[in-house]
This record gives sequence, structure tokens and C-alpha cells, in this order.
Amino acid sequence: MPALLTKPFPAGRTALIVVDLMPRIVEQDMGPHKGADVVTRASRLVTAFRRAGGTVVLVRVDRPGVAEQPPGSGFVPEMEPQPGDIVVVKQTIGAFYGTGLADQLRERGVQSVVMTGLATTMGVESTARAASDHGFEVIFVADAMSGMTAAEHDHALAVVLPRFGEVVTTDEVLDWLS
Repeated sequence: MPALLTKPFPAGRTALIVVDLMPRIVEQDMGPHKGADVVTRASRLVTAFRRAGGTVVLVRVDRPGVAEQPPGSGFVPEMEPQPGDIVVVKQTIGAFYGTGLADQLRERGVQSVVMTGLATTMGVESTARAASDHGFEVIFVADAMSGMTAAEHDHALAVVLPRFGEVVTTDEVLDWLS
């Protein structure tokens, strides 16, 4: 089992960050995991985090300088925010810049973040890099995210993301929370 998941990090000190699970992004042709599969796995994680008392952060992007956002810019139904969730509407690739997310996580005592969403080398990676810069430990859920292509996703998981944190599966996180 990965080292971070064996440390004494109670769910209450860990946040699940779900990036850009919006209809207009989920419906894009991505690889290796289809958007619907990422949503299914992320939904399982969201349910488990809420049940365990962890923080759920739901992130979506608005296009800056646009009066009306394109259709499908809200959250997919499975990611409907619930009381206690943190909702971030970003206007950049990552979820930290200009959103106050780091302060909100610190106020809740969060020490580590678990990353999911779309796309691996865009919103997920950018958010994770900033999380690391802010001093949070980072865990990547490999099968609850996907890249624009399988090659891009696989390269990120094998080469880039392990430099910032641990790469695990949905089932490993669910086992840790149970």
C-alpha cells in the first residue's frame, strides 16, 4: 500500500479534489478512461469521503471575460454540491490561483489532497502542483482521471506526477477510507 495511505491521515485531514467534471468536458473523447468512467469512480470517492468526514472540493471552470458560459458548464449531476463541500469556480487551469482554496483547506485542518478529474495534464496536474507548492501532500487517483490521450495520461502517471505525490487507484483509496 502506498506510504501516504499508511500514514495516520484521518479522512478529516484529507480533501478529495474533483476537477472539471462538467458535461462539456466529460463528453469529450479522452483516453484512456472515458469521461463517464471517471465520473463513476469520482462519485464513489465523493460518497466515501463524505461518509468518512473528509472534505470534498468540487472544481469547475468559467471562461474569463465571457458574459454567458457555454452549455454544459455546470457540474455533472453526480457531482452536485452538498452542504459542507467546497465549491471552486476557477478562471485559470488550476484551482488554487485567485480562489482562496488553500485558505479554505487550512481552515478545515486539511494536510493532504486526493486528486481526481479531467484532464490529467491540465486541470488535475496544475491544481496538484499548486497544492504541493502550498505544502499539501498529494495523492493521484490514476483511474479517476484521464488525459486528452492515453499516451499523455500514462506519461504523466509514470513520469511527472510521482514527483509531486503518490499514484494510486480508486480501490486503494476506498480501502483506506473503510
